[in-house]
Amino acid sequence: MTGIEHPENFHGLPVFTLPGPGGRQAPPLPPADSVAWRLDCLWDEDHPFAELWPRFLDSVDSTRVRALVIGPWWHDEYEPLRPALDRILADADRFPALRGLFLADATSEECEVSWLELTDVTPCLEAFPRLEELVVRGCGESLSDTDVLALRPVRHDALKALRFESGGLPGSVVRAVGASRLPALERLELWLGVTHYGGDATVADLAPLLSGGALPRLRHLGVQNSEIQDEITAAVAAAPVVARLDSLALSMGTLGDTGAQALLDGQPLTHLSELDLHHHYITEPLQQRLRKTLEPHGVLLNLDGPDHWDPEDDEFRYVAVDE
Repeated sequence: MTGIEHPENFHGLPVFTLPGPGGRQAPPLPPADSVAWRLDCLWDEDHPFAELWPRFLDSVDSTRVRALVIGPWWHDEYEPLRPALDRILADADRFPALRGLFLADATSEECEVSWLELTDVTPCLEAFPRLEELVVRGCGESLSDTDVLALRPVRHDALKALRFESGGLPGSVVRAVGASRLPALERLELWLGVTHYGGDATVADLAPLLSGGALPRLRHLGVQNSEIQDEITAAVAAAPVVARLDSLALSMGTLGDTGAQALLDGQPLTHLSELDLHHHYITEPLQQRLRKTLEPHGVLLNLDGPDHWDPEDDEFRYVAVDE
């Protein structure tokens, strides 16, 4: 998978990985509320998550923790997220200050995104009613029905940012976001991925989000990393929600001239501060038209192309993140 790295910052805080127990005198840990705490069993491969989690609770004042980043939770053989997440949720009342949660911070060297077996993440929103940011990385495909990424429609009054990073996002998750009541949500990013890895979302699944009624405070929308990016872009070009956005991302997918023309023919986009189309398959003439239409109005336009693309071989298009 490309474009996926460990975050250096999360929820406005520097990420700090909890060090493993050592024989030497360890330096003091940072104040509990000054960093986003990252837990990683590969970093400390002799101690499974069942040991790492209670050690974290014993080492850090959990009542002051503002952000958690859950890295690889397996230490020997890979296992699904659900047992580790169950432990976290069982201690939810010990984290009254938690505002940011990042699930499954793993890179391709540790585990491909399509191999990250997740679960229903709705309990995260239910257990942390003051959560402001949730990032979930992983696919919908799994060997087990209980270890598939899922979301149920939910009401959450505090959530401001929601991102699903996936090489195959289930349509059921997209529909659940559209059916949820998220009155404070300002940023939404959906990496839809490909059907081969469970990404079966359709343009119709996006309709409640594009209507503008479901998310009254939305200011950034990303519908990205899709093998049907042209169809999605055409729907977005006519969507009521776009008029009130500050920024829009239609990047990382198979966007070509059809989608670019839809943007040019659709509603004005000159009010945007940023339009991200990177990793695209738009030919140079259409790129120039986009630049001439948007950049004079101050729109920051990202038209960086994919790593490998031959315009003469237009049949071969790939998304940025799949396996």
